[in-house]
Amino acid sequence: MGFAPALHAEWIKISTLRSQAATLCAILLATVAFSLLATADTEGADADPLFSAFLGVSFGQIAAVAFGTTAVAAEFQGGALRVSLAAVPRRGLWFAAKATAIALPVLAVGLITGLLTWAVGRAALGDRAETFGTAEGLRAAVGCGLYVTLMALLAAGLTAVLRSGAATLGILIPFLLIVSFVVGDASGSVADFLPDRAGQVALHSTWDGSLGPWTGLAVTALWTAAALAAGAWRTRRRDA
Repeated sequence: MGFAPALHAEWIKISTLRSQAATLCAILLATVAFSLLATADTEGADADPLFSAFLGVSFGQIAAVAFGTTAVAAEFQGGALRVSLAAVPRRGLWFAAKATAIALPVLAVGLITGLLTWAVGRAALGDRAETFGTAEGLRAAVGCGLYVTLMALLAAGLTAVLRSGAATLGILIPFLLIVSFVVGDASGSVADFLPDRAGQVALHSTWDGSLGPWTGLAVTALWTAAALAAGAWRTRRRDA
């Protein structure tokens, strides 16, 4: 079986699960809703209104992580992986098709989420939206789509390594919601290279760290590539 049929098969698996469709919707809804709440808070000085408009990505990424985790974890239940590999014996090809089937819908939803969040954020910010231009807003919208896609793939790779969705979520969700902030406050510039903090630089109009919007996303992409490479290696080396 070639790559295109393998990708089609993996897409059918994902698209026929209602929970996966709901998770994709949660990326958009969580991001927009929490961003709207952040921009509605007009008290105090906000040094970066653009990031305020995209603050909901911190919550939307949890849905992206859940999407990538669930798509891979399903293969380790009830012998599903054995069936998948019987159809696609080349494990590297199968894993590439699985990763692509995860990335494409998340990227599409992520870009739509970014554009909608930008539009809603501009309207909610009012005069404060004048502090950033159209180019910055579009960059943040595209960065939003790329960032949530990378986080979904990072989760997919880690799930392939651990072979457990519960273990992956148990590591990533506390890390994204708690550990990253604690480490960031304690270790200074070292935390700039954590996958979430690096990628979210693209959502800022100004930044003080060593990474810019695109170099930050590149760092997140390196984390994701490492996770996927480890997942592919694990898939090839261990019995189904």
